[in-house]
Amino acid sequence: MIEWSEEDLMIRDAVRGWIDAEVRPSLDALESGDLPPYDLLRGLYKTFGMDEMARSSFRARVAEEREGTGGGDERSGGGNAAMTMIPVIELCKVAPGLVSAMGVGLGLAAGTIMKRGTPEQQERWALPLLTMEKVGAWAITEPNSGSDAFGGMQATAKKVGDEYVINGSKTFITNGPYADTIVFYCKLDDDRPPAPTHHHSNDELRSGARSPRDREILTFVLDRGMDGLEQSKPLRKMGLHSSPTGELFLSDVRAGADRLLTAGSQGGKESAKQNFVTERAGVAAMSLGVIEECLKLSVEYAKTRELWGQRIGDFQLIQLKLAKMEVARLNVQNLVFRHIEMQRAGRAPTLAEASAMKLYAAQAASEVAQEAVQLFGGNGYMSEYRVEQLARDAKSFQIYAGTDEIQVTHIARDLLSR
Repeated sequence: MIEWSEEDLMIRDAVRGWIDAEVRPSLDALESGDLPPYDLLRGLYKTFGMDEMARSSFRARVAEEREGTGGGDERSGGGNAAMTMIPVIELCKVAPGLVSAMGVGLGLAAGTIMKRGTPEQQERWALPLLTMEKVGAWAITEPNSGSDAFGGMQATAKKVGDEYVINGSKTFITNGPYADTIVFYCKLDDDRPPAPTHHHSNDELRSGARSPRDREILTFVLDRGMDGLEQSKPLRKMGLHSSPTGELFLSDVRAGADRLLTAGSQGGKESAKQNFVTERAGVAAMSLGVIEECLKLSVEYAKTRELWGQRIGDFQLIQLKLAKMEVARLNVQNLVFRHIEMQRAGRAPTLAEASAMKLYAAQAASEVAQEAVQLFGGNGYMSEYRVEQLARDAKSFQIYAGTDEIQVTHIARDLLSR
């Protein structure tokens, strides 16, 4: 794939028209936090029939799984790959936070339930997320863990009779303040002694205590309003204001076994790693949207802004900025095209490949957006000219779904293990 097809371009233009009519007029309200993004996203889904497509696809998949003929986790969506990417790219030209809010509910929350849930759990919790009827959150990050998401995890679930009692807190949770359905990761709180290995100290073996780092990761589905579950108000942050982020506090939340995701061969840790692949690869499409918009705005400004009697686009330093933006656009677009082709072929990138895509694309988007601010000069620092917002939003790409430093580690480990 070297360019968009005519059908792709028709979809792109239709999505652009909807964004111009519905999102751009609401941008100030989204940026101020006065307007949660969910009704807009539901409008997108209804306008393009994405809710009905999701419902039909869900019914077909569940029927296949019940009959034992399903494609499992390798189902790729085939010809719908471009349809998935194009709205992401176009939305990120205006409000990247909308994609974060949508992607977490669909790709992470619903995706986890579809991978690890029973047909009953999928029907109960995943379907309303896939159609955007309900808002989903994916809760793994904690205040004291950060990039050490699994090892530093302190949230626990203790088996009490037929139920689990969950305690702990999560932070930086996209959709957290408004989520109806929460996929929650925690560690099993048990008193079983560890098996003797070199990982355990003599003191641990003598005490019979299992190191918290080694305990099993469990994944639960929680609902808004459960006793002991508190969802904070949206946190204030540097960018992505159109994507509400919050904290979760759990105090003796009781969850039955029906809320525990146990289907499939992967444990909680492995299912989370699969989600990292999906999320990181998706950042390339988000980055492409920011890069394309910043380049478009910069070219328009370079043509019309005059200094010393000539347009600034005639100055070589400005031309250098534009040329580097175009190089970044081509490179990131090629990453997106490659990912679409992999999806169509039923293949998924490895964790290292997804990390490489995210590392390069996120850095490119942030650099292009910062250069756009510089090209605009004082105007670029003003929110009226929009590159200011895009620069703040793009910076988040280098942090969430694993920081740049974590991507480097995953890429290098893969190279060194060959």
